[in-house]
Amino acid sequence: MEQEDKRLVLTGFMGVGKSTVARHLSYLTKYKKIDLDDFIEEQEERKIPEIIETDGLDYFRSVETDRLKQILEETEARVISLGGGAWTTKENREIIKSYECTSVWLESTFDHCWRNIRFSKRVRPLVKDKQSAKKLFEQRQNDYCLADWHFVINPGHNSFEVAKQIAQEIFLVEIN
Repeated sequence: MEQEDKRLVLTGFMGVGKSTVARHLSYLTKYKKIDLDDFIEEQEERKIPEIIETDGLDYFRSVETDRLKQILEETEARVISLGGGAWTTKENREIIKSYECTSVWLESTFDHCWRNIRFSKRVRPLVKDKQSAKKLFEQRQNDYCLADWHFVINPGHNSFEVAKQIAQEIFLVEIN
């Protein structure tokens, strides 16, 4: 695949900073970005918590897969941030691979993610409390590690620095 055509998919637990890193990557590379959760809400004309509450998690996962395919087939987005659970669906990983996207796992500690979840404006329907969040965090680690690349977000790293490193290492963009 030519460098000009490379597409990148960001995965990782909720609150790790996927959407923020995607925004910075888009700025640094000048490539179009799409946040899968935002795209779903726009296309479905309702928020994800409402979709899950009204139609159930299985229905939401089906919509998520359909919208992921739509993004990859119909848009020119080269930076795609997934929702925290999208990567845990095997079919989604296979779709991403079939479109020759580079997958990147943004990893951090549970405490880092939990802090961001608690202060986020976004409602997280799968997380009722810290204990349920930690259990979900631990369950998803084995799926996240299947990504092509792995970037550990340490305390002191900010999302712009992470995006800069990804831009340089994956998109081969020179940044001063």
